[in-house]
Amino acid sequence: MTEPERNHLSGKALEVYDRMLERVQTRMKELQETSLETLEEEIQKAVEFEYELEEMTREEADLLGAYLERDLKHLMHFVDETGEGLKEWLQLDISLLEHQLADNLLSVADQTLVDTLELKQKLENDDAGHYISGEVATAGMFRCLNCSHMRCLTATSHLEPCEACGSHYYERVTSRWPQKAE
Repeated sequence: MTEPERNHLSGKALEVYDRMLERVQTRMKELQETSLETLEEEIQKAVEFEYELEEMTREEADLLGAYLERDLKHLMHFVDETGEGLKEWLQLDISLLEHQLADNLLSVADQTLVDTLELKQKLENDDAGHYISGEVATAGMFRCLNCSHMRCLTATSHLEPCEACGSHYYERVTSRWPQKAE
C-alpha cells in the first residue's frame, strides 16, 4: 500500500478506530469467557457496525479493523508473557524522559559507533510488531527502525514518517516485551 493510499483514512479514521476499540472493550467485559477467537469476532462485529453507519468504505472499515486487531493482539501477548498491564505496554511516562536523555547523549557521541551499535541492534531484533507510517495505531511509544528516533502517540493517531530521518518503519516500544532470549 502506498503512502497516498494509507493517508486516505485521515478524516474520521481516528474517531472510528476509537469507537471500534470502545465497542470491543465493552463487549469483552460483558462476555463470561474471552479468547483470541472471541476478540477477533468482536472486532469483526465492530467493523461491520461501522461499515453499516456508511461513514467509511468497506476497505476503510476493514483496514481499521486490521489495525485494531494488531494493537489488541500485541497488548494481549505482552500481558500474557510479562504479567504487566496497560501502563507498561503504553510506556508513555518514562520513555519521554529517556528519549530526551538519549538525544542529549547521542548528540555528543561518536556517530560511527552509534551507527554500528544501531545496525547490530537491528540485526538482532526479530519482528516484534512493525508499523508503517500512515497506519493507524493506538497510544504508545514507537521507535524508528532506521534511526531509533522515538515517536510518542498520546492518542489514536496516524503514524507520520520519522521526523529525524524520514523513514516509514517503526516498532512499538514496551518495557519488557517481546522477551529476549538470555
